[in-house]
Amino acid sequence: MLRQLLLSAILCMFLLPVSAQFSKGTRMIGATIASGFFSSGDATHRVTDIGSTSSKLNAYELKLSPSLGWFLSQNTAVGISFNLNPGGEKVTFQENGTTFQKDETRKFTISIGGFARNYFKSTGSFLPFGQFGFDLGITSQNAEGFFYGGTGGNVYREAYSSKSSAGFAANATLTLGVTKMMGSQTGLDLFIGYNYSNNKITMNTSTTRDEGNDGSIEETGTQETVSQLSNHRFIIGVGFQVFLSRAKK
Repeated sequence: MLRQLLLSAILCMFLLPVSAQFSKGTRMIGATIASGFFSSGDATHRVTDIGSTSSKLNAYELKLSPSLGWFLSQNTAVGISFNLNPGGEKVTFQENGTTFQKDETRKFTISIGGFARNYFKSTGSFLPFGQFGFDLGITSQNAEGFFYGGTGGNVYREAYSSKSSAGFAANATLTLGVTKMMGSQTGLDLFIGYNYSNNKITMNTSTTRDEGNDGSIEETGTQETVSQLSNHRFIIGVGFQVFLSRAKK
């Protein structure tokens, strides 16, 4: 019954003939959530020399972007955006119910940028648009993990811990979507698009090796790694906008 009521409410919101009309000077205040995902998976592996093992993956990523824009004309708005992008991943490997390897990564990016949005029409209930955005920011990342190896008297435990000391991020995004007006001043954005990102990050890693797995550390090491990554991806997202007309004098 509750599910039917929710579906009916959503259908009513999309079917109600609410319309809007933009004008020069109208402010657009909103927030979007793009490519937010949470995933969890399991896998089994069988290697001839090792035997049967299993692995489990948990990952999440979320991009939240509050924004403020101004209409330069009835159809075109420009503005600024503030982007928060947390994410993480944890992978564990088990054999006979015992975890022999774990790798966990946490990352966070904060950036500021600008956007330009063009509505293909300025009045109505469904308003299709195209938008281009670009932002620059900083990124941080932490990682840690361990691995148990060897057999008999040659067992050992290796562990590592990594922390970023410097990180830079740049993103360019092109989206196509539609704003469904929910009232005279509020709208719901639905969009798809393409994102290109370029990230450069410096990681400082400390490693330890415990021969015999008896709690004593026989070897330690440090290493600095500089990585530069570029990524192309498809995005999908939703957003909420408030349109405030310029006060008449």
